[in-house]
Amino acid sequence: MKKIKYGFLAVFTMLLLANCTTQTKVPENVKREWMLVEFQDFSKDLMVSSKANLNLTKQNNPGRFSANMGCNNLFGQVIFDQNATVKFSEMGSTMMFCDKSMDLEAAFGKELPLMTNYKVEGHFLTLSNASGMKMKFVAADWD
Repeated sequence: MKKIKYGFLAVFTMLLLANCTTQTKVPENVKREWMLVEFQDFSKDLMVSSKANLNLTKQNNPGRFSANMGCNNLFGQVIFDQNATVKFSEMGSTMMFCDKSMDLEAAFGKELPLMTNYKVEGHFLTLSNASGMKMKFVAADWD
């Protein structure tokens, strides 16, 4: 009888632990759509006319992001932690050719997975890494 009880307890514990997730939700102050306003040597006018954005509002899929630099949709996984670090991974994109914003899109897609830190100051989100690369965004719902 004891073996049955311990067996049941072990199975119950394993099922309980299997349902636990370590998924880090997007912090509330980051869960917005952000417009890219500062990145490398690209002009702010190009970013605004391309409607370059990073969307961290994936309500049905926490931990997912999407982005658009004026042509293709980029998407993937994002993990935030309490120490103001961030990790973008499992990235993919659509594959259309758009003459106007391909350089911006290529640079953004290359650099985004290298961003390791984030900071929110007012209506601004800054992503950065140890080598000094940074991307600055403004909240899309801010006037």
